[in-house]
Amino acid sequence: MENSETTDSKEETGERRIGLLGGSFNPAHAGHLHVSRQALRLLELDEIWWLVSPQNPLKPENGMAPLRDRMDVARHMAGDDPKISVTDIEAELGTIYTVDTLEALRQRHSRANFALLAGADILEEIPRWRRWERIFEIVPIAVFARKPYTLKALSGLAAQRFAQFRIKEEDAPTLASRTPPAWVFLHIEEHPASATAIRAARETG
Repeated sequence: MENSETTDSKEETGERRIGLLGGSFNPAHAGHLHVSRQALRLLELDEIWWLVSPQNPLKPENGMAPLRDRMDVARHMAGDDPKISVTDIEAELGTIYTVDTLEALRQRHSRANFALLAGADILEEIPRWRRWERIFEIVPIAVFARKPYTLKALSGLAAQRFAQFRIKEEDAPTLASRTPPAWVFLHIEEHPASATAIRAARETG
């Protein structure tokens, strides 16, 4: 698995289709792996980068494991899958907001075809993010079903604001190559793993 240095050196990204799965990964779990493998298949991606954030600005620092520990767990979870790379590139870039990270990656890898991967909970929450509409303008977005957020997310502000740019599920393999804004909702088999539940279980022993 890779760190930010090796990921940055990927000059061969060229026309490759790369999924970006960002988050605290506090901790990384089987659900992240499940979504990544579904994304590789349904979006016909060449690889996926797990962007382990130093600190999510919408989450409290209390209870957040050190970045190095979260990176180690993420690498262990990704195992030897050659199509999943784990990176702490946000720490090097000095970005804490998704929009800034995406703009930096687009500048750094201008020929790569990126797609942002997100759960339905993120589609519901994204209007709270800094310059959230700009995110839709930078990269195509793939949203994955996740209970109990799906129905609320699809009727929420972001889904309605960008309704005309939603593509059909059967066209998902073309998403990463499309000019944004473009997004798709994927009704995948959902995985029960939850970082919140894992942390709670640890606290209670």
